Amino acid sequence: MSGHVTEIVVFAVLFLAVSGMGFVAARWRRPDDLASLHEWGLGGRKFGSWITWFLVGGDLYTAYTFVAVPALLYGAGATGFFALPYTIVTYPLVFLVLIRLWSVSHVHGMVTPADFVRARFGSPTLALLIAITGLVATMPYIALQLIGIESVLKTMGVTGDLPLIIAFAILAAYTYQSGLRAPALIAFVKDSLIYVVILVAVIYIPARLGGWGTIFDAAKAKFDATPAPGDGYLLNAGNQLQYVTLALGSAMALFLYPHSVTGVLAARNRNVIKRNMSALPAYSLLLGLIALLGYMAIAAGIKPITAGGKADANTVIPQLFDKMFPDWFAGVAYAAVGIGALVPAAIMSIAAANLFTRNIYKEYIKRDATDAQEAAVSKIASLVVKVGAVLVILLIDPQFSIDLQLIGGVIILQTLPAVALGLYTRWFHRGGLIAGWVAGMGSGMLMLYNIANPATNHAHFGGSAFQLSKLGLDTKMTVYVGFLALVVNLLVAVIGTAIARAGRLADGPDTTRPSDYFADEGDPRVHEVELSGSH
Repeated sequence: MSGHVTEIVVFAVLFLAVSGMGFVAARWRRPDDLASLHEWGLGGRKFGSWITWFLVGGDLYTAYTFVAVPALLYGAGATGFFALPYTIVTYPLVFLVLIRLWSVSHVHGMVTPADFVRARFGSPTLALLIAITGLVATMPYIALQLIGIESVLKTMGVTGDLPLIIAFAILAAYTYQSGLRAPALIAFVKDSLIYVVILVAVIYIPARLGGWGTIFDAAKAKFDATPAPGDGYLLNAGNQLQYVTLALGSAMALFLYPHSVTGVLAARNRNVIKRNMSALPAYSLLLGLIALLGYMAIAAGIKPITAGGKADANTVIPQLFDKMFPDWFAGVAYAAVGIGALVPAAIMSIAAANLFTRNIYKEYIKRDATDAQEAAVSKIASLVVKVGAVLVILLIDPQFSIDLQLIGGVIILQTLPAVALGLYTRWFHRGGLIAGWVAGMGSGMLMLYNIANPATNHAHFGGSAFQLSKLGLDTKMTVYVGFLALVVNLLVAVIGTAIARAGRLADGPDTTRPSDYFADEGDPRVHEVELSGSH
């Protein structure tokens, strides 16, 4: 640790300064009363274009993204570039969906995707499944933010769990006090730091390494020397389908996550969302530059930190910064990663807490809960969620957490028929959607269970690339499990709906109206109908 004093001081000062902003955020644009989910959990639904751009960008491009994407290129090569097409494809897709979700949510006072499903299909059971799915898919993502901070602390020689626990205790405190306003305010600093660090890195580091030609030659030499299935400087016949389906599946999954929806529902009007869906692809340019850090690490001869005989690939990029940057700027870079964990972790915990409060507590425990009671329960739930995330890291092998990140997309994709398609059609029967969810989730978990990863000694849940040969096909190609599971889900939902319609089985009431999906700021219907009325 003695050789990292400057880095630790710079990191600590910036981290604490930004944390202080989190507490001050409670007074930023403060309403008369924070004691409601609309204020605490959605910032009063009044964020404009700039705030929403930083908030949603800070939510989707997390600290783990800045560590894991280049680490994937470092270890697997071209496959890691799947993050680029998926973040480009996703915005046109969600442009079609989120504007409608914003409108109907504002008319009915909805806070979560499960609220919409409850009103649209009149099924508390289906809404509960959507809520549980969101909670399960969100939890490992909160834990994964810890990995980003942990990788930086390891590189600076800070060991033990206490610093990690303190960091998340601070996060828990200001999230409890300020709600969504905290990450919204911090996101400005977080994104500014990230942009500065990455732009400096892609100019300064290649210059020190001898140019981009040297970097790409080093990466090619590494993968040519260590050929492995699914790895390589370029895609090969075995992983091309996996690459395409992973990119498309991830694009469809991204804005189904509760924390993504939370950032969008906090927008002031439909035009704010339109502008953001048009501007957010700018982050994809940044992501492409971030990904190339993985090849820079190869050229720089970086090796992962090894502890207990196990190499931690997440430390590759922090070590690159440590080797290539002056100590003071390395500290700034570490702070950018650490602060980059605070924004998404706060939004994720708020989104998960809102799901529990609205779709479990209010639906099944206290149906007559007041706004103040809902806010109080959400605050406590957000603390519990963070404690659970810390326990995931402390009690489970971090490599398994990486596997959970791959599983997260498979899980949340099973909400697509009810949430995304439900915004456009009421054709699906609630029974068919429930059957589809069960089939998609079951098949997805079964496929994931049967994927081994000998490199990490995992016999099960070793990744998300499913071999088509296991389905009896004569091929070495693999495919993203989430994509296959979603196909199963949709097929069963369609068949189940056809059977239910043919049998004239009772369907739940739809308490939304076609005009609700086009309502905008200033519309007299907005907030006129409370969600409790649709229960």
